[in-house]
Amino acid sequence: MHAPSGVEPALAARLYEQSNAGRWRVSREQFEAALASSLTNARAAASAAASIDAERYLSALHLEDLALAVACGDGDEGAWEHFIAEYRPLMARAAMAIDPAGGSELGDSLHTDLFGLQVKDGARQSLFRYFHGRSKLGTWLRAVLSQRHIDKLRTSRRHEPLPNEDEEKAGAASVAAVAGGADSSPPAADRARFLAAMRESLASAVDGLETRDRLRLACYYGQDMTLAAIGRMTREHEATVSRQLARTRRNLRAAIETCLRDRHGLDDAAIHECFQSVAGDAGMLDLDELFGPSEGDRSARSTVPDRSRE
Repeated sequence: MHAPSGVEPALAARLYEQSNAGRWRVSREQFEAALASSLTNARAAASAAASIDAERYLSALHLEDLALAVACGDGDEGAWEHFIAEYRPLMARAAMAIDPAGGSELGDSLHTDLFGLQVKDGARQSLFRYFHGRSKLGTWLRAVLSQRHIDKLRTSRRHEPLPNEDEEKAGAASVAAVAGGADSSPPAADRARFLAAMRESLASAVDGLETRDRLRLACYYGQDMTLAAIGRMTREHEATVSRQLARTRRNLRAAIETCLRDRHGLDDAAIHECFQSVAGDAGMLDLDELFGPSEGDRSARSTVPDRSRE
């Protein structure tokens, strides 16, 4: 058996076992193809001078999520039942948070594209083929929903400036986005440069957050916790958590734009391209790393009881 180009057979076999892909009847060949596709995509997004170590990159992927995505894209019934039970509620909440007026339609349209009703050259055209495992599946789904909403707004208001509310949602997309989504990104060289600049700026902006603001973001985007669960943990009302997250997103976006402008010398057009690059492929932005617990976060958690499972 030969693994696809760029993936050593022994490494592919080990990752296949770790992914538990057999649970969804995903063959080793199917999973190896998904690994190769993810690696190829990452290398294409990197600058010409950058080098991506295959073993390190592939071992860091969310392997079980990738296996589930491969199975769902292939139409496995058991995988789809699991996906609907685990992720349909998350998609519904995210869609309503992004667009209270049209969230139901937004979520349903994404679900249809994920299922892949169209068949081309004997293959289902499922949106899952754009998931490469660099982020958690739930985070990727929120990113796709956010980007689709932004694209819809731009199409319907092409000749009008976006109102502040929509800018907040664009900011939310930049934080939530981790891989995947509509691809309207710049050429590969600029895209890699923009991703590098965005990574540094986002990390700097996150580091500058107050402990509690950082904790809310980490719980919501990094741990897929609901507003209610976060509120129980932080002893805040659900509505307060929502307002605080919105405020933090606004501040985070402003800090990122300032960093991109002052440290990287980017103008408004280039800053826009930076956010587009992240919305299109933010896999290089590791939320676990960005929101990893600092000393302040660990201290906050030790003083705030976790009642999320009560």
